Amino acid sequence: MQKVQLGNTDLQVSQMGLGCLYFGARDSKEKSFKRMDQYLAAGGNFFDTANIYSHWINDQTMGGESEEMIGKWLQARNNRSEVIIASKVGFPYPGTKYGTSKEQIKKEFHKSLERLGTDYIDLYYAHTDDFDTPMKETLEAFNELITEGKVRAIGASNFKAWRLERARQIAKRNHWQSYSVIQQRYSYLRPKSGWDFGNQVAANQDLFEYVKDTGISLVAYSPLLQGAYTNPKKEFKEHYQGPDTEKRLAVLDEIVAEIGATRNQLVYYWLMNREPEAIPLVAATTDDQFEEALGSLELNLSEDMIKAMTESRF
Repeated sequence: MQKVQLGNTDLQVSQMGLGCLYFGARDSKEKSFKRMDQYLAAGGNFFDTANIYSHWINDQTMGGESEEMIGKWLQARNNRSEVIIASKVGFPYPGTKYGTSKEQIKKEFHKSLERLGTDYIDLYYAHTDDFDTPMKETLEAFNELITEGKVRAIGASNFKAWRLERARQIAKRNHWQSYSVIQQRYSYLRPKSGWDFGNQVAANQDLFEYVKDTGISLVAYSPLLQGAYTNPKKEFKEHYQGPDTEKRLAVLDEIVAEIGATRNQLVYYWLMNREPEAIPLVAATTDDQFEEALGSLELNLSEDMIKAMTESRF
């Protein structure tokens, strides 16, 4: 698995990240350890988690389970220096309120450190754009952690492009590090114009242009839309239903028939190879799904195929 530079930092991360959402909650220790071992063996090093993962699974999960499981794996494998750990702060979970105030960031950061069993986090995200806290306060808190050597780079998730630019200007005026990464809901299919995802923000053309102009990295979460591309028992949510989706799926299926790949593999490949390139997060439930994801790294689509996928529209 190839490595790519993370924004304007000196961090080199694998071109596919490992989504650790369900580790320790839905996924057992055995299953979680196995997936992390498989990913590392495949050349991956970019592990994505958050303080809230995954408090909603059942009555016993309270948040922090994913970080704790990664921490146990790091201790068991003694490989902290080999991996890049990304975690997040901002969304509420039992006992913790919403927000990215300085107090909240500092408190949650140290809880994450304890759960992960480490003394630093490579990439720390604002998981949400908190309009009730001055952006300067949020950035100041992050930069204090950077100055203390506890965080190597910062990122944003679920931010619109104009808010990223505001953050960049504030950081520039104060000689601070700004967001080097934006993690957004992003797949091959495009949501219908104006659709509201609530707390989630979908990548759009404004963001693509901003990423190209500034050189920050784009990380894609939910790239496979909960399995709807290939699982006949799952329908695409209303956000994606319509003529544009039908046209783009038709193009996918033409290429599937020509080269023998799966829809999922084409989605992963397209995200990693279109302009701007994105780092998709893989959160495979089964071993077969994980192997399918890795298979996308072996594809070699022509420029005409990428162009057909990218320009396809109703």
